Amino acid sequence: MENTASAPMINDKRLFYGSCFALITTALSFSIRAGILPQLGEELSLSATQLGFINQMWFLGFPISMVIGGLIYHKVGGKAIMQFAFFAHAIGIIMTIYSGSYTGLLISTLLIGLGNGCTEAACNPMIADAYEGNKMSKMMNRFHMWFPGGIVIGSIVSKIMTDMGMSWESQIWVILIPTLIYAYLFFGQTWPKAKVKEGATLTGNLKAMISPLFLFMIACMSLTAISEFGPQQWVGLILSKSGASPMIILALVTGIMAVARYFGGEMVHKFDQTGVLLGSAVLATIGIYLFSTQTGTMAYVAAIFFALGIAYFWPNMVGFVADKIPKSGALGLSIIGAVGMFSSSIFQPIIGSWIDADKAEAAAAGLTGDELELVSGQATLETMTLFPGILIILFTILYFWIKNRKPEAAAAAAS
Repeated sequence: MENTASAPMINDKRLFYGSCFALITTALSFSIRAGILPQLGEELSLSATQLGFINQMWFLGFPISMVIGGLIYHKVGGKAIMQFAFFAHAIGIIMTIYSGSYTGLLISTLLIGLGNGCTEAACNPMIADAYEGNKMSKMMNRFHMWFPGGIVIGSIVSKIMTDMGMSWESQIWVILIPTLIYAYLFFGQTWPKAKVKEGATLTGNLKAMISPLFLFMIACMSLTAISEFGPQQWVGLILSKSGASPMIILALVTGIMAVARYFGGEMVHKFDQTGVLLGSAVLATIGIYLFSTQTGTMAYVAAIFFALGIAYFWPNMVGFVADKIPKSGALGLSIIGAVGMFSSSIFQPIIGSWIDADKAEAAAAGLTGDELELVSGQATLETMTLFPGILIILFTILYFWIKNRKPEAAAAAAS
């Protein structure tokens, strides 16, 4: 039972570990579900379009619950939001296994997406309120390391279980393991209060969110998210014709991201969030450009640059808002994350149209087969360098903007 004393104890370590296992649940739902799609499609006679709509539910539920969670965080508390996340995850997992229908899979995937969004909506502000300064940046990066880290775990588990001939249902049951662990870790715990009084009020949140700095960060977030998720969604398909292994590239990128985020706090301590974000944009641009020009072994070198570039984007965008615009509160953190997911969603068909156009142009030039796929795909990747390329400019502006602010101006900007 929760401590009812006037000054209840807050077990920040237990809350943090619970948050990590909740994010691992999110990552497993992403990677294991991707791994079982062929089995799902074959067993239930689903078309690629139907599988696409099922996947879309995962991305749809995420921003919906993030925004709603941010709006109600200081009314109902992060504990209540994570209780909903648990029920959404648990019911979604069980429905996925037993529904046996297209409609059932749509509903179950939406529920899992809602649970994933609640995890971000509750855990980001909890970490922001539980820790101060550089410690907050360190823990925010270590929290977010478990998304790529969980993808690595999920991909390995899915491959091993598939190779052993185990059913897709047994793989989905695996997602329930971290779900039960985070429910146990959060049970009966007291969550920290908002560090900034205005951050706990909707009026204070909205006032901070219409500041020039927050609106600037919204624009940056839309580009950081697509710089990360855009190439990741397409690079495997494109580079499969280049002599590089898409699975090795995925493992390399997510593995490096996890390790980099573990040491993210030290990077922020040395260069501040603004310096880290600027350096990340440069590395991401180099990585995507190399993807667009290199084949074979050099594609793995490109993956290293790309991974080091995108590793610090998401946690430090969230950490920047928590640190530099604290009065935006839980709602501000949720809006930033929701913008990132929404941007990733709306840009996917645009990138697809770029691929179609580049493929038509390559075909008109007489290319066919694997050469057609590779040349057109690399042309699209070259276009995608625009995303982090623009961020180099924006983060340079942000670097000097924050560096030149006096303490009084910083306080005013946060209000």
